[in-house]
Amino acid sequence: MLRLALPVLAEQLLFALVMLVDVWLTGRFLKEAPELAAIGLIAYLLWFLTSLFDFVAIGATAITARFVGAGNKQGVRLVANQSLLVGIAVSCVATSLGFLLARPSVTLLGLENEAAQFAVRYLDYILPVLPAIMIQKVGIACLRGAGDMLTAFWVMSLVNLVNIGVSCTLVIGLGPFPDLGWDGLAIGTAAAYVTGGLLVLLLLVGGRGGLALHLQMLWPDADMIRRLLRIGVPGGANTLLVIVCNLWFVSLINRLGNDAAAAHSVAIRLESLGFLPGAAFSMAAATLAGQYLGAGDAHRAGRSVLMACLTACGIMLSMGIAFYFGGLQLADFFLAPEENDIAEMSAQLLRIAGLAMLPLAVEMVLVGALRGAGDTRWPLLFTLIGFLGMRIPLTYLAIDVFQWGVLGAWYAMLFDLVVRCLMVLYRFYHGGWKNIQV
Repeated sequence: MLRLALPVLAEQLLFALVMLVDVWLTGRFLKEAPELAAIGLIAYLLWFLTSLFDFVAIGATAITARFVGAGNKQGVRLVANQSLLVGIAVSCVATSLGFLLARPSVTLLGLENEAAQFAVRYLDYILPVLPAIMIQKVGIACLRGAGDMLTAFWVMSLVNLVNIGVSCTLVIGLGPFPDLGWDGLAIGTAAAYVTGGLLVLLLLVGGRGGLALHLQMLWPDADMIRRLLRIGVPGGANTLLVIVCNLWFVSLINRLGNDAAAAHSVAIRLESLGFLPGAAFSMAAATLAGQYLGAGDAHRAGRSVLMACLTACGIMLSMGIAFYFGGLQLADFFLAPEENDIAEMSAQLLRIAGLAMLPLAVEMVLVGALRGAGDTRWPLLFTLIGFLGMRIPLTYLAIDVFQWGVLGAWYAMLFDLVVRCLMVLYRFYHGGWKNIQV
């Protein structure tokens, strides 16, 4: 479990550093509430764009893990090739629609004029590199299904270092390079995605982890595509539903003005540090569950998932305590001294985040395990209930009826997380995920 989780955790920490550097650069060098509000929305939009390929990646991880557990090397190679083939089709459609819908989407999500312009300009740099994002996402999903977390770690480490280096250079204007301000952030992110796509493509051409690309395997295989999509479509729909509902959620917060949006942006970036152990041990649980089920050992699959869940809970609970008691100091670091009101509001939000860490840990790891087993329909149902039945209606009540502002919205988020945690716990102990056929 640790061999699988620790490289992912290190990778996630570096990725979080990229996100925090973006907030730091925006807060310290751009210093305006519209930019801070825009960078908060951009975090969600990038999450949405990269998660479009979960329709392929989730199925690729689950089926690769089963084939590795069963010792089927030919099947492993076929999954990698067919996953990239489907990913190419998805990326072409997404890029075309992205340019058409970018501005209406940002406007719909409630940013005020200047902040909306910043968000759209950022997307103008990102949308052309969606094919590179696809190669990176799908290729790494296959590697992780095969248990090769170290290769993914080194690739993502380089990607994130490129992001930090280019963004800092172009925002601040280091050395002979110009000070491009907001555009520098976007260029740094785009350069990082291109780097990642090229690296993963080179690794797959070279046959890393037994996932070699072969021209004859890139011809559509209807049966394998069907298997990928049978698992990936519910899993991808679940991810996109989470993101769309989060965008809906943030659009309600954006209605409260740029200060509330900026405080939410700072708090959510800091809270993202708490997600990292959950994400790392979720991926470990997915690989272990899939490989042990592929080997016909359902008992060890269950034990490995429980161990991953308990470990993530311990780490994230500790981080929750830090958020609860040290929120103001954390927020102050990322904001200019004159933004004291935003820092105070961010600290209040981080106290709520501290309460959310334990249910979030359980939900993240167990959903990862269910996906690794190919059980993607139940998590989709839980997401529908949690977001559409709990978080969004309660946020409307908190903001529009009780006038509790952004704090009320975050308490609605906490209630949603607790409900989804309880539902996924029930599904895990029910045991039906052990009998899923992929």
